[in-house]
Amino acid sequence: MERYRVPQGQQIDLGDWDPADHSGFDGGKHDGRKYLRKLRTRLAELQRLLWAEDKHRILVVFQAMDTGGKDGTIRKVFSGVNPQGIDVRNFKAPTPEELSHDYLWRIHDHTPSSGGLTVFNRSHYEDVLIVRVLNLVPERRWQRRYDHINNFENILADEGTMILKFYLHISPEEQAERLQARLDDETKNWKFNKGDLEQRKLWPDYMAAYEAMLSKTSTDYAPWYIVPANRKWYRDIVVTETIVNALESLDMKWPVAEEGLEEVVIPDV
Repeated sequence: MERYRVPQGQQIDLGDWDPADHSGFDGGKHDGRKYLRKLRTRLAELQRLLWAEDKHRILVVFQAMDTGGKDGTIRKVFSGVNPQGIDVRNFKAPTPEELSHDYLWRIHDHTPSSGGLTVFNRSHYEDVLIVRVLNLVPERRWQRRYDHINNFENILADEGTMILKFYLHISPEEQAERLQARLDDETKNWKFNKGDLEQRKLWPDYMAAYEAMLSKTSTDYAPWYIVPANRKWYRDIVVTETIVNALESLDMKWPVAEEGLEEVVIPDV
């Protein structure tokens, strides 16, 4: 899955990245779902080991256009993980209190502690995406934030946090189909927001913002992965396998047990 990793310093043109790609797995949807079940089982084992060792910290960040699949990816990828060992945070529009502080203030408090796996559904990157596209602050202000974010993530990494960032890449045609599905299905009507159509008109502006984000903030210590997300089953494979590979690279060990356990006899009561 390293084919989807953005090398530090690479200038990204999203037109070069196929959102319908599934070349890393040619078995098709049926085989893909079987493989995903195996990956999720392995992820659950690794998360249990992460929790027990209580040494490493994992931060997983998701960004995408509307209907890009952030919620679905989180649900599918982490469905078998012990809820006690994972924390999912959704960063929506900042509150008045959050706006009275610097834009990273509300983020830092939710980064993972030792043994923890934290997932950001949207993140601090909204402050170089929607803030840029909608001109919510002057350009000179959001332009500085790329360096701020890199420095912030560098601090986290230096202090022991592994950071994995996923941009779920869909096509405008796929977005149109997913928006229509929300209109056609009464159980999904609640997810449809007329404002999404106004955001859709800004697609080229958002692509420019995402390209800048990916080019300026994919680093060796906090890499971005551009995930082909038109096919949901393949999207889930890419994300899960990337996280599994990253956790396996930590070479985690079970904590050393107390001496003399082999002589312990559980008494009757």
